[in-house]
Amino acid sequence: MKDQKLGKILIIDDNEDLLKAAKIFLKRHFEQVDTESNPGLIPILMVNEQYDVILLDMNFTKDVSSGQEGFYWLDRILTIDSSAVVVLITAYGDVTTAVKAIKEGATDFVLKPWENEKLLATLHAALKLRKSKIEVIQLKDQQQQLLQDMDRKFKDIIGQSTAMQKVFETIDRVAATDANVLILGENGTGKELVARAIHRNSKRHREAFVGVDLGSITTSLFESELFGHKKGAFTDAKEDRAGRFEQANKGTLFLDEIGNIPLALQAKLLATLQNREVTRVGTNKPVPVNIRLVSATNMALHNMVYENSFRQDLLYRLNTIEITLPPLRERQDDIPLLANHFIEIYSKKYNKDIRKAGEALIKRMQKYHWPGNIRELQHSIERAVIMSKHSVLQPEDLFTQNHILPEKQDEMVSLEHLNIEDVEKILIRKALQKHNGHITRAAEELGLTRSSLYRRLERYGL
Repeated sequence: MKDQKLGKILIIDDNEDLLKAAKIFLKRHFEQVDTESNPGLIPILMVNEQYDVILLDMNFTKDVSSGQEGFYWLDRILTIDSSAVVVLITAYGDVTTAVKAIKEGATDFVLKPWENEKLLATLHAALKLRKSKIEVIQLKDQQQQLLQDMDRKFKDIIGQSTAMQKVFETIDRVAATDANVLILGENGTGKELVARAIHRNSKRHREAFVGVDLGSITTSLFESELFGHKKGAFTDAKEDRAGRFEQANKGTLFLDEIGNIPLALQAKLLATLQNREVTRVGTNKPVPVNIRLVSATNMALHNMVYENSFRQDLLYRLNTIEITLPPLRERQDDIPLLANHFIEIYSKKYNKDIRKAGEALIKRMQKYHWPGNIRELQHSIERAVIMSKHSVLQPEDLFTQNHILPEKQDEMVSLEHLNIEDVEKILIRKALQKHNGHITRAAEELGLTRSSLYRRLERYGL
C-alpha cells in the first residue's frame, strides 16, 4: 500500500525547466504541487490557496546573484502568513546568505541542482514544522477562547437584549447568596441554563449541581428519587441508594417542572425543605442536607395557589427570589445572535459550509411568534443546516423545510395545507394554552399519557 500523499507545495522559480522537473518528481509524493515563474503573483496565489511549504528561488533577475529578490519575497510571504514555511533555493550556496535567510524567517535552504532524495527529506521536515506551527496557533486560539469564556459569567446564555440584561443583573445579585430562586418562563426559554449560571457564579460552584425533572417522576417513585431508599424497601430496591437531595449536598439542587407535583407530594417536599433533612424510604433515620435550591416551571404558580392546586407555603419556600425569563418573541434583538450561534454549532457537527443566516431570513424569524422559543429555534436551525444547499441560510431553508407556519398567523388555518405533524403541534399548543402549561391536564385533554406528551414536546421543540 502506497503512502498517503500529504501537503500542498508551491514552487516559485524563473527556470521553466526546473519547475517542470520538480513538479513531475514531487507530484508522486504530495497531494498538490503548484508552480509559478512570476513572483509577482505570490500574493494572489496565497490568497486563493493555503500552502504547507513554499519553495522560493533567491534570484529572479538574470545575472544577479545577491539573493535580494529572494529576501524581498520571503518578507512579503511572511507578512501575508506569519506561519508560512519557506524553503529558499539558490545556485550560490555561500554560508553567509544561508544564515541570513534563516535569521529572516526561512525554514531551510537548498542548493540547485538538488538531489531528489535530499529535496524530499527537506520538504518532509518542513511539512512537519508547518503542522506544528498550525497546532501551536490552534492551541493559542483555544486558550484565548477559554480565557474569554472564563471572563464571561453567563457564557452559556446568549443575549444582549434589554430583557436579558435584566436577567443577567438579577443572576449577578443573587448568585453569591444562598437564597432560594424560582425561575419562571415558557418551555424552551432556557430555565436550566439560568439555574446552572446561578450555581456556577455561587460559592457552591465547586460542588455538585444536581437537576431533577419532577414532571417525569411517577408518584410511586417520587420519594425514592428525591430522598433515596434502603435496600429491600420495595421490590426493585436491590441496594441502598442516595436520593437527589443527598447527591446535591453542599451544592445546588435544581427542581425543574416544580408545578407538576401533586398536592400530596408537595407536603413531603415542604417538610424536607423546612427541616433540611431527608429520610430514606425504608428507614427512620433522618439525614441532614445542605443544599441551595433553585426551582423552575412554565406554569403560573400564583394562579395555582388561588385554585388550591399548589401550596402557598411551599411557594413561599421556593421563591425568595423570582426570575422571569422572557419568551423569544420578546427578545427579537437576540434572534440573529442565537441563529448564527446554532448555525456555527451544527455546521461543524454536520460538516457543512454554512456561514450565517441571511438578512431576509433574520427579518422573517423576527416576525415569527416562536411558540417553542429557543428550543424550537435550535431544532429548526439544525434541520435547516442539514437540508440546505446554501452557504447562507435563506427563508425557504427554515420556513419550508421545517414546516414552520407563516409569521404570527392564526393557527386556525386550512387543514388541507398541513401534514399530520403540523396538526398535532397546533393541538398540543392549544391544549397547553388552555391549561396554562399544566402537563397532566393537557395530556388528559389530548388523550395521551404524560410521557407521550413529553416525547412530542421534545420532538416538536415546544
